[in-house]
Amino acid sequence: MYIRDTIAAIATPLGSGGVGIVRVSGPDAEHIGRKVFKGSCTKNGGGFESHRLFYGRLINPPDGSLIDEGMAVLMRAPRSYTREDVLELHCHGGYYLVRAILQACISAGARLAEPGEFTRRAFLNGRIDLAQAESVMDLIASRTERSLSLAQSQREGHLSRSLTALKAPLIEALALVEAHIDFPEDEVDPAVFAVIETRIASVFAGISQLLATFATGKVLRDGVSVLLLGLPNAGKSSLLNALSGTDRAIVSALPGTTRDLIEETVSLQGLPVKIIDAAGIRAHHADCVEQEGVRRALDKVSEADLLLLLVDGTVPLSNELTDLVTSLAALPYLLVVTKADLPQLLDVSAFAAPLGICSVSAKNRVGVDQLSSQIYSHFVQSSAFSSDDCAVISNVRHRDVLIRAQQSLNAFAENLSLGLPPELLALDVRAALDALGEITGETTTDDLLDLIFSSFCIGK
Repeated sequence: MYIRDTIAAIATPLGSGGVGIVRVSGPDAEHIGRKVFKGSCTKNGGGFESHRLFYGRLINPPDGSLIDEGMAVLMRAPRSYTREDVLELHCHGGYYLVRAILQACISAGARLAEPGEFTRRAFLNGRIDLAQAESVMDLIASRTERSLSLAQSQREGHLSRSLTALKAPLIEALALVEAHIDFPEDEVDPAVFAVIETRIASVFAGISQLLATFATGKVLRDGVSVLLLGLPNAGKSSLLNALSGTDRAIVSALPGTTRDLIEETVSLQGLPVKIIDAAGIRAHHADCVEQEGVRRALDKVSEADLLLLLVDGTVPLSNELTDLVTSLAALPYLLVVTKADLPQLLDVSAFAAPLGICSVSAKNRVGVDQLSSQIYSHFVQSSAFSSDDCAVISNVRHRDVLIRAQQSLNAFAENLSLGLPPELLALDVRAALDALGEITGETTTDDLLDLIFSSFCIGK
């Protein structure tokens, strides 16, 4: 149930910073602003001018004591994020200061907002649909330019417009089916049901196209993990440093330098990638610490999204390397031949690398960009971005709903071929329409909304 009261929350991360912001939304936003903010806009009984920033003092309503000096802006409905009156109070970004101003707003009549309640109100007030609301968290969580672009695309409504285009032929098909229900005495024109089948088939194909983008959308949104595996001194730490552009890992000619897992998140052509540098794999461990590092490395093999098997190109094939390759025979991996700037003694024809071979020199960065491209291409299908305004799904909930819609359309086709009555056929079409409406929020429940917005931060 939507209670039209006034809420308040801190809209900036807690901690020390240049600026802190407290956001207030609801019918009493201006009234609360008059109580906690004293500036030229509140003199002589005056009020705020909408969308204008004012300088003044932030005070405690009970006793009028000074909290800080800062700025205030009131955005009157409907020209605000929530389509309600929204007040923002800007102060110095101290941990205690921002909390004190929030408490002042609560003392003046606001209540503490729940997680995601500002965005939930924006949805309930019709400013954005549910798919756009969910994209807000993706915007905040974006770690690369490509993931930000994907979130912006969904916030601007590209996915919503695609769903609207899919619903139009479904509505037409449903109208034709229901016309036969309303006039059962009329003879069924086979051409009518041919039109219905065409409409249903076009929607099914459109949903399939959207589902085909999920693998790419999900990795751009959530990122992937890539494990560097190989014998000691194969160049794993050097490659980690080359990919990340930092000296994250210690590089030494002494075998077994890396004992624990070292992780670094990088952007490879816009794809968020967590690179994991693991201890070198060898049968005879120098000590119990290295043995534990090898165990952790092997545990990560099944968890990583992609395995890079690094081999030293300056060393001939050894029994130890052969044993390692044999142990990975059932796993897809990309073979990376290292130290390409030095004379090569390894015969790579002995390897059957499932995902291909790449030669690199981390020292001179030879082949590093090519390796980045191969990693990117492994996860990202360029066909998912066939145009600037194409819709790409990245949300597991959206994928599951689209699968349900397809199942309903499959049921329609089967029931139509069985000659079932139009009343049952109409149920299948309605189920598909309702499923698509769940993504945009046209058909949803309070429980689903609670689940979605509970993952938001307070203040958003």
